[in-house]
Amino acid sequence: MISIEPKDITSAKLQGYLQSSVGPRPIAFASTMDTDGNPNLSPFSFFNVFSSNPPILIFSPARRVRDNTIKHTLINADATREVVINVVNYDIVQQVSLSSTEYADGINEFLKSGLTMVPSDIVKPYRVAESPVQFECKVNDIIQLGTEGGAGNLIICEVVKIHIDESVLDENGSIDQHKIDLVSRMGGNWYSRSNQGLFEVPKPLTTLGIGVDEIPQFIRESPVFNGNDLGMLGNIEALPTREEIDIFVKENFAVKGVLSADDILKQHQKAKEYLNNHDVLSAWKVLLAKGISS
Repeated sequence: MISIEPKDITSAKLQGYLQSSVGPRPIAFASTMDTDGNPNLSPFSFFNVFSSNPPILIFSPARRVRDNTIKHTLINADATREVVINVVNYDIVQQVSLSSTEYADGINEFLKSGLTMVPSDIVKPYRVAESPVQFECKVNDIIQLGTEGGAGNLIICEVVKIHIDESVLDENGSIDQHKIDLVSRMGGNWYSRSNQGLFEVPKPLTTLGIGVDEIPQFIRESPVFNGNDLGMLGNIEALPTREEIDIFVKENFAVKGVLSADDILKQHQKAKEYLNNHDVLSAWKVLLAKGISS
């Protein structure tokens, strides 16, 4: 067994040890609004419930380790003292991951992730329609844990209204843990799914995904793709070039066969096969082959 004193290793290394050993961690998908009314949406896995009377949730947007900057969520929560915490299930995990991309201030992560804004009843920040449970909250306090990169900021939220999708309830009106199918964070790219086990979602840290809003309409509206598929398609920095697409098609007989059928639905189904194997670039090459446009 190795023994480590935190002061003897880098903050990034320490963070990795902590996140890989303390888990699974539930995800607070936090929606806030700045003082000008611009929405912001971002996930945080330093999160849990700490009291039922009063109902208190706490999540912690940490200072970025790489440059010691703070996140828009923290700025907005401090300024407006309101937040909506949406829970995350498997159906939206790819879109949640895409929303964690470091988009510039003022960019609407709802649009980038392809999720639906729903007005709240008591607070100003929007709810995520696709989330099975949404908590409207007032911010009671924010506790700063440090001033260096990696330091947390405990946002203590009091729940003032709860919204629950009836589809996740059992016959007694309680939340069915199989139906809600929650996901949680582990270390690195790993997540835990309550109904199955571990799976990976690549983290969009160093590049900006084009976003679901930049996906052509004929793809967004296809019956073949679900929210997770669109989240994966949106998590790509740039679309393949025409030359890359032509080379891919020439070298792939199965794709040639699908394209020769001139059936868009079959073309989308072939692209989904690549998405199921986490090959997003090849999926895009199939979708954009033959110059099909919206």
